[in-house]
Amino acid sequence: MNKKAKTKRELPLHFMLLPGALLLIVYSYIPMTGVVIAFQKFVPINGLFGSKWIGLDNFRYVLQMPDIWQVLWNTVFIASMKIIVGQIVPIAIALLLNEMRNALIKRGVQTLIYLPHFLSWVILGAILVDILSPSQGIVNQVLGAVGLEPVYFLGSNSWFPGVLIASEVWKEFGFSTIVYLAAITGINPALYEAAIVDGASHTRQVWHITLPGMVPIIILLATLSLGNVLNAGFDQVFNLYSPSVYQSGDILDTLIYRIGLVDAQFGVATAIGFFKSCVSLVLISISYYLAYRLANYRIF
Repeated sequence: MNKKAKTKRELPLHFMLLPGALLLIVYSYIPMTGVVIAFQKFVPINGLFGSKWIGLDNFRYVLQMPDIWQVLWNTVFIASMKIIVGQIVPIAIALLLNEMRNALIKRGVQTLIYLPHFLSWVILGAILVDILSPSQGIVNQVLGAVGLEPVYFLGSNSWFPGVLIASEVWKEFGFSTIVYLAAITGINPALYEAAIVDGASHTRQVWHITLPGMVPIIILLATLSLGNVLNAGFDQVFNLYSPSVYQSGDILDTLIYRIGLVDAQFGVATAIGFFKSCVSLVLISISYYLAYRLANYRIF
């Protein structure tokens, strides 16, 4: 097939990509011009090109903020723990579900654990506030029934990060479980048959066949998640936190929200967002490189 015929055949495919490309340009690339606000003393009435240029002053101001390092630590810690626990739990659940022989019960459990993925944090946040309420929440009622004092899960700096991590894993582990179950179904059944013939126990089969068969997808998902180290979940934190837990629960995204939209310090908020984007770009590049090297994953 010559080049002209090939181009003519592929032309409809390019037209199919056009709407998506236009949306990407309009809503992703054009708004990137707002990055200049990070280098300005931005005044909305003056616009992007009329505001005073102040260079790196906004970044210096950010570095001098007394709580910026605590916020950065909170972000990295919460996001990292979500990634780690969010990998371990789905793997364990996938292994357990794979051992279930009743197909009806298995599908029912899969549906139940997958449902929270479709709920927004506005809904789940309200549910968690009611469940964890120190006065009327069912969790503290159970604790009171066994003689324990009520715990302020959403008002204690000791408990709040754990609540964020646990609730995020609860919401999303069903989706990852399905991915791991798909990886398990791709393992050659002949390997299990050979193991049975050789006298391997059920535990040995899981350890030497199932888990090694899942390793490529585990490595792939783990490396791709590195790009989210600075994304601790704005929707979740915003719907659950309060000033009493800023010390342990305030993250970069919520700090940007308060500085930019509440305090109207647009330049400072943009500087923090620009820094976060640059670090995320580096981490995403590293994660895709590792995914290619360790799991032979390529975008193109």
